[in-house]
Order: sequence, then structure tokens, then C-alpha cells
Amino acid sequence: MAGGNPVFDRLNKQIEQERYPGFGSPQREGRAPAGQQAMGAGYATQDAMTSEQLNEMYARQSAGPVDTGRVTIDDVIVKSLSLFVVTVGVAAVSWFVTAGNTSLTLPLWLGGMFGTLILGLVIAFMKKVSVPLIVVYAVLQGGFVGAFSQFINSIPDYKGVVLMAVLATLCVFVAMYIGYATGFVKVNAKTRRMFFFAIVGYAIFSLLQVVLLMTGVIDGWGFGGSGGLGIILSLLGVGLASYSLAIDFDSIDHAVQVGAPQKYSWLLAHGLIVSIVWLYIEFVRLFARLRD
Repeated sequence: MAGGNPVFDRLNKQIEQERYPGFGSPQREGRAPAGQQAMGAGYATQDAMTSEQLNEMYARQSAGPVDTGRVTIDDVIVKSLSLFVVTVGVAAVSWFVTAGNTSLTLPLWLGGMFGTLILGLVIAFMKKVSVPLIVVYAVLQGGFVGAFSQFINSIPDYKGVVLMAVLATLCVFVAMYIGYATGFVKVNAKTRRMFFFAIVGYAIFSLLQVVLLMTGVIDGWGFGGSGGLGIILSLLGVGLASYSLAIDFDSIDHAVQVGAPQKYSWLLAHGLIVSIVWLYIEFVRLFARLRD
């Protein structure tokens, strides 16, 4: 399974193209002479507002990002946790359902995989942010993850691989966040371009591999199998998915800094969960290959 975040590419482009102004002075249809404007404004202000009202107005705190409808870190965290709970909850249901009825494994696996592929492209290139579609994506993603994980866990040689992948994903997430926050992991225009071309190539390669696996041309874990080449390909996937998290952190930070509209917090959260799941899948494949 290949993943990426065209979501963040689109968001960054829109942030650069759009301007998010603050509160400006209202437009007036007619204009009086300058002297009359100044005198009228002064007397109108005195008549309209008492001294108590003026004191109350000056005592108020300035409007923050929440008051002005802008993206905040808290927004993204809450939305990310919400989508994470949906994904994990559905994955748990899918895990237990496929454990009791193995005939449902393939439908949930393929349905979730191709469903998220199609829906992910729709979400990435839609002009509007659709929260229902993002939630449906999380549901499909959870169904896929649960079925895939149960299938791997049911193979005797792969016992414990799922737990190892979960722990590795958590550790890498924390490490990448610390690396980005401290400046050790750099994200700039050059690295973004390099990552974009790498992710496009990896996505095409992964889709080709899926087609060949389904047609029986190749089997097992695909190109390279569980040999040296296969392990190198898995390490490449883990590396790309890991750096995708740094790209996500940078995009979230950028969106907050420029004051992007609050609606984008769902899109940012969606992209972050996509990267986390992608990293988990890559770790499962790597540990399974190593077991072989």
C-alpha cells in the first residue's frame, strides 16, 4: 500500500494563492466632507458609547484564532484524534469480524483499499472541504487496516508482527515530531519537491505491483519477495512514510502561521492520519519480510 498527501500539496497551494485578511473598516456608500466626517464621527462616538462601555471595550482581549475562525493547533489535534478513534474503532470491529469469518477478509481488504484510493483522490482535489467524505474515508481505512492486520496475524510465522508494527509506528511518530520541532529534520521547498517526485514514483510502482499480484504474475510480497531487494523496498517505503509525517507537521505549522480558515483543520487531520496508517502498513510489510 502506498500513501502520500496530495491533501497538503493542495492546501499549501491554496494558502499561497489566497489571502486571509483581518477585520478591516466597513465600506461606506457616501462620503461627507473631511471636516464633517471628523466632527460627526467624534460626536457620534460620544453619543453612542458611555464611559463604562468604552472601558469595557478597551479591557477586552484581542480576538484570537478561534474567535476569527482560523486554524489552531488545538483544532488539528482534536480533529486528528476524532479521525484516529474512528479508524481504530472500525479496525477493531473489522479485526474481530474477520477473525470469526475469514470469508469477509478479502472483501473488507479490497473494498477498503480501493475505496480509500478513490475517495482519497476525490478529497484531495475537491474545491471544498467535505467532512462527511473525510469521515467515510476513515471508516473505509479502518475496515482495510483491521482485515489486513487480522490476515497477517493469522499466519503462524507472522505472530507478533502487528504489535511490533504498532509500536514502531508510535516510536517513529514521536521521533519525527521531536526531530521536526527541534529543527533536526528539515522541511523546505527543495525537500518537498524531492519528496513529491519520490512519492509519485513509489505510488506508480505500488499500483503496478498490486495489479501484478492480483493477476498472478508475481506472488508473496511482490517485487523482491523477502530477499534483499524486497527488504530494501520496504525500508524505502518506511523512509518515505516517515518523512511524510515531517511534511505534515510543517504543513500544519504553516497553516496556523498564515491563518488558514478553520475548515482546513479537518483536511490537515485527514492527511496526518493517512500518513500514520501508511507508515504502519509499511512496517508490517518490513517485519513480515524479515521474519521470512
